[in-house]
Amino acid sequence: MSNLHQAQDSPNIDRHFDAVVIGSGPAGSTAVRELTAAGMDVLLLEAGRELTEEDFTPPVYGKPKPMGMDIMTRAKRMLGSRQFNQARRSFYSDSSSRFLVDDLANPYTYPLDAPYLWVRSRLLGGRMHAYGRVLQRMSDVDFKAASLDGVGIDWPFEYADLAPYYDRVEELVGVYGDADPGVEHPPAGRYVGPGHLNEMEQEFKRVVESRWPDRHVISWRFQAPFLDRVPPGIREARKTGRLTIRTNAVVSRITTNARTGLATGAVFIDARTKREHRVTGDVVMLCASAIESVRLLLNSGSSRHPGGLANSNGLVGHYLMEQSMTLGFGDDARRPGYFGPSSQCEEDPFYGNSGGFLIPRYQNLNGQTEAYKRGYSFQGLAGRVPVPEDSPAMFGFGAGGEMLPQYGNHVALSRHVKDKWGIPAAHIVCRPDDNDRTMVAAAVRDVTEMMQAGGYRTNFVASTFGVHSKHVWPDFNPAQRAMFRVGIRMSLMMGVSIHEAGGARMGHDPATSVLNGVAQSWDVPNLFVTDAASFPTGSTEGPALTIMAVTARACDYITRAHAAGELTRPTQDVVL
Repeated sequence: MSNLHQAQDSPNIDRHFDAVVIGSGPAGSTAVRELTAAGMDVLLLEAGRELTEEDFTPPVYGKPKPMGMDIMTRAKRMLGSRQFNQARRSFYSDSSSRFLVDDLANPYTYPLDAPYLWVRSRLLGGRMHAYGRVLQRMSDVDFKAASLDGVGIDWPFEYADLAPYYDRVEELVGVYGDADPGVEHPPAGRYVGPGHLNEMEQEFKRVVESRWPDRHVISWRFQAPFLDRVPPGIREARKTGRLTIRTNAVVSRITTNARTGLATGAVFIDARTKREHRVTGDVVMLCASAIESVRLLLNSGSSRHPGGLANSNGLVGHYLMEQSMTLGFGDDARRPGYFGPSSQCEEDPFYGNSGGFLIPRYQNLNGQTEAYKRGYSFQGLAGRVPVPEDSPAMFGFGAGGEMLPQYGNHVALSRHVKDKWGIPAAHIVCRPDDNDRTMVAAAVRDVTEMMQAGGYRTNFVASTFGVHSKHVWPDFNPAQRAMFRVGIRMSLMMGVSIHEAGGARMGHDPATSVLNGVAQSWDVPNLFVTDAASFPTGSTEGPALTIMAVTARACDYITRAHAAGELTRPTQDVVL
């Protein structure tokens, strides 16, 4: 990994840039690649540091242990470290904790009756260093959801409009996957190689598809590892010589011109020295992740924008969405041990092998057929986690249920809590409703019946609403079971899917949306928000690939409009 670049914390930023990009995860890394490739001079602001070679020293594992939940390791992290929130995430990995924030320095608040788990990264590359790497497209099932069931608003474009940008970003990052005949949602993409189901997953596929013809068990569609540890978009942007990176830059607000109302740049605080700096640019792209981007918009108020930036209609922060989570865990004594990595897919010496199975959404696809609106999809693993050769193979999968957009679910600024740099913390209100409860009950039923059909012993089934199994972990002792029941409730709360979206949604109408069809602010035409804050609906798919595609499409518009000097007014009907 000798080619790992180190960003300079003090590059020359005392000049005017064509664009200032805030955040370096899926949105920001895509933005800098697209803008620099088109000839624009770009400044990238990242609140955290750039990773070093030492951060990716492969972990040293002892002998495999029987399947469990790492209860003691997780408890030690929660009680003995500064990551008491981050350590509660369901899919816990001690090695990836280094890529998540210090919770004492980065607090947030929520109502006592609506706990929320906000899992965050502040690093060059953001959560691209800590996410599951599953990258699936959305379709018109998502983009036209409001027309299909009457809830919320449609996205201001169709799948056909976004498809070329899905192609572009898949080619950039490299995605493994299969065409999967018969699966229309999510659509197939452009893949660098095939996906992979191991023997145990193939057997599960045969059982499920033979019993439930509407359910398809397919391979993960997942990102190839980037072994230089630099997100591909940033790597390609650096090659142009038109990218300047300032790490440890904690942005506190976006600045505007009092006369024109246009964005002029940003103010950031050096994370280590706490010195304040100002930067300027023709365009500002907010790519800091859904909740953080909303927080910055609300903290960027001025006399021209008294309710926060881009918020003349009062909608910034509203319609926050997450996914409800249902988790089933079991094992299979018929298949002791585990399967090694597939030779079909490139292995990462730090993260290990990637892959697993997916069951795309099969509810309400052809009209309203269920007692709830929208639906859920599944993501799982079988026999992929190391266990002793004589221990049952593991089996686990979870359902991510789509939350409907609700005005009352929102992000605001805390009145009393500030972060380490004096910036008001986010106050997050995200309450599931009756639709979520009905949907989760159906997902619990489906999880249970598919595990039974597969012949697996059930260790537990739990969800955002609690533990649904009368008996849990048959091999645990009573004390371990009690610890598990407490711990799973602390873990499986809203936010745990890490698929938060909304808060600055796109739309056709300035009265009902914050952004137009290219994620351009109606109020501030040279301000763009292209992370998941821009999403009008949440989907059952993870947001990462769509974030990248939305960003690429916005950049296509930005580069043309910037060259033509047309970023002083928003575009009502976008044609690309």
